[in-house]
Amino acid sequence: MTMTLGVTPPRAISLGGAVLINVNAAIGAGIFALPALLYAGAGNFAPLAIMGFAFAYACLAGVFAKLSTMFEQSGGPQLYAEHVFGRFAGFQVGWFVVCANFAGRAANFHVLVAYLAALFPVFGGDVARLVTVIALIALATFISVIGTCRAIGAMWVGTALKLAPILLLAGYGLIANGLPGAVALPEFSEGESVILLIAYAFSGVGVAMISAGETKAPTTTIYRSIFLSLGFVTALYVLIQLAYSVTVIEQDNPDVPLAAMGEALLGQTGVTMISLAAIFSIATNQLAGFVVIPRILFGMGRRGLLPPVFAHVSPRFQTPSVAITFFGAVVALLAASGTFARLATMLVAAEQIFIAACILALIILWRRGEGRVAQTMGPRWLAIIGMAIVLTIWLTSQVPINAALSTGLLAGVGTLLYFLAGANTREGEATRFVG
Repeated sequence: MTMTLGVTPPRAISLGGAVLINVNAAIGAGIFALPALLYAGAGNFAPLAIMGFAFAYACLAGVFAKLSTMFEQSGGPQLYAEHVFGRFAGFQVGWFVVCANFAGRAANFHVLVAYLAALFPVFGGDVARLVTVIALIALATFISVIGTCRAIGAMWVGTALKLAPILLLAGYGLIANGLPGAVALPEFSEGESVILLIAYAFSGVGVAMISAGETKAPTTTIYRSIFLSLGFVTALYVLIQLAYSVTVIEQDNPDVPLAAMGEALLGQTGVTMISLAAIFSIATNQLAGFVVIPRILFGMGRRGLLPPVFAHVSPRFQTPSVAITFFGAVVALLAASGTFARLATMLVAAEQIFIAACILALIILWRRGEGRVAQTMGPRWLAIIGMAIVLTIWLTSQVPINAALSTGLLAGVGTLLYFLAGANTREGEATRFVG
């Protein structure tokens, strides 16, 4: 392998590509269980709850979007933490984000194969399931390595195949049954669980910021993509929730609510449509992760936080091939060994850590008056950041104490790795603030 450590991948991700990444990062397996859970907790009020939360979440998304206008390198939260708080904090944030995705991706490949086995029983055996999981991980790795444009193209196809059946069924359901009738506020005791479910559903709408180094005009493209993605995801969730609310579901507690809705509307054809949509939904969600998350490893390699081999760019495909291959290999190892479940329990608080790091980074950059930050952030940002802080504190308060302690243990492991890897002494590319 010829080392090309001074080379950077081309800026191949357009606004459409960035929106596509964000949308697929947010919409995975959860959308197929969410309608029933929200309906059970909020009834016909659920669509309004989704829209209301979207406005609150826009403040948190605004923090990510604003930070994305200040940097052109890859890394996202890891880069922002490194620039503001230093190399150690940057390493820890990168460590948490990557570990969370190692565990999440490994788990979701098992979910994907479970959906495949439901349609095609040949994938249901123990050996067949494991072989299929490893083969799918290898395929996602291969698609990500052979070119960013090819990976984006595959995501476009997968997105069309997952959204078409969902939109068709939701539209048919509303045409056949009309809009929901009376709307009643949910009981206060149900409110927290409903908000937590919706918060999970929006998670991921800003991940395109991680691949800023490969995005065209990143300081404007990513900013726009975050809000366009948030709007699209909100509209889709509301449409599905409206259709589910007016469809008579025979089962009291369906395992896959959208499949139950499909059966109620179109019989077995509807079930098959939703099952196929679920397969493509999880697959494109996984592919989005394989395209984006290795860019954290790549950025850390370029900036000296990881060995320089992680900064290698394939001369043929112009992608960070070592970072992508390493990511795929670890996901495969976790998926095959089953240890992803244990790792996932240690990372419950990981998302709150990097969200908090982003909020604090923006506040400190504003206070420093670095670049043009002070000129571009008026008094309205006090309200935006305030709402983001309130939302983050509330989400953090939902994390069980034992899970938080496990996350702290993982931080200790990250600290050990930081010094063992020599990340505190290795030289690399500096963070570049362009805001």
